[in-house]
Amino acid sequence: MFRPERSKSTIVSAFTLAELIFHSTVRSIRKTHGHAVIGLLINMMQTAMLVVTFYVMFDVLGLRGSSVRGDFLLYLMSGIFMFMTHTKSMGAVFGSEGPTSAMMKHAPMTTAISIGSAALGALYIQLLSIAVVLFIYHAAINPIQIYNPVGALGMILLAWFTGVALGMVFLAAKPWAPGFVGIVQTVYSRVNMIASGKMFLANTLPKSMLVLFDWNPLFHVIDQARGYTFINYNPHFSSVSYPVYVGLALLMIGLMGEFYTRQHASISWGAKG
Repeated sequence: MFRPERSKSTIVSAFTLAELIFHSTVRSIRKTHGHAVIGLLINMMQTAMLVVTFYVMFDVLGLRGSSVRGDFLLYLMSGIFMFMTHTKSMGAVFGSEGPTSAMMKHAPMTTAISIGSAALGALYIQLLSIAVVLFIYHAAINPIQIYNPVGALGMILLAWFTGVALGMVFLAAKPWAPGFVGIVQTVYSRVNMIASGKMFLANTLPKSMLVLFDWNPLFHVIDQARGYTFINYNPHFSSVSYPVYVGLALLMIGLMGEFYTRQHASISWGAKG
């Protein structure tokens, strides 16, 4: 019952935290489906269905001419990959376990570990899905060439980062008004189907239309990703710095909000949420 406390070195504490995050990440990944391969296939199917839907829509509406010169399906996938990564990471963080969760009764577990594992789990699933979809398309349908693969990967990570930051804001506000915040989070995800700009290029928009999308960090991420993906597209009306600054600001707001919420946590929130 009574044991002397042994102080841990910084390295031991770091390894202990990393181990906790690893096991919690595995748990968060397996929450979607008990079988890891089935969970990956479900995510791949969601991505493939979006690609097929937008391909048919562009073909029916005759909008293929508005895309960048190059592989049309790669053009669609470059936007859908960013959109899915952003949305899935935001949803994973928003749905992570809060301070009143039963898991928090275990001493090593904290909300930081829960949030970090949810974010890393979403990133892992998305990167794996993107790699598998691109490999299948490259091997079975049409060989692809990405102008700057490192830059394109950086935009995927930036889409993930902004999604995590926004998810943190929603997570901090969720205990105070779970129904309302849930609706706002869902509406934002639906609005981003159009507001993310994955269906068109920023360079082709008139200024009157550009202001309707310029506020969205995901719009900048997708436009910059197409600049890294295609050699003959140079984005003029978007930047990498804007989503970075917005993501950092949202992350700080979310961290402060989550800290304040955790200080006022009530068991009744568990029943209410």
